[in-house]
Amino acid sequence: MRILGIDPGLATMGWGVIESRGDRHRLVQYGALTTAAGQPMPQRLRAIYIGVNQLMDTFAPDEVAFEELFFSKNVTTGMAVSAARGVALVAVVQRTEELYEYTPMQIKQAVTGQGKADKHQVQMMVKALLGMAEIARPDDAADALAVAITHAHSRGARHMYKIQ
Repeated sequence: MRILGIDPGLATMGWGVIESRGDRHRLVQYGALTTAAGQPMPQRLRAIYIGVNQLMDTFAPDEVAFEELFFSKNVTTGMAVSAARGVALVAVVQRTEELYEYTPMQIKQAVTGQGKADKHQVQMMVKALLGMAEIARPDDAADALAVAITHAHSRGARHMYKIQ
């Protein structure tokens, strides 16, 4: 199964593609879609929409998993990231309804075995699980790979994480 993981963001949207067979995962590719802060919001959202469409065309994932948004302080930033996530969802749902979502704690638990793991622990486990020579950069891409791995580990419980 080919899985596209997405870490939503407006300035930087991380993405990672893995192939998963049972307990074995293979890295396909990772990266980030970026938009410039000085651009008008509609142009930034269009760039994300086009970029996610290109990812879907290039990698043809069977399923797509998103990191759930979590906001603690900045509502304005949260709204912009929500808009970017919405555009990415629209681009994906045009090709598949196999959309899933995981909380940051669920991702940390699935990848490291503990829900309170720090960013570096998650990155090191992603590197180890995918047999990578170095940690994926930018951080958003490493996070997206962690989302894809989490989805691969969810197997029989996937229905619980499907975006409705």
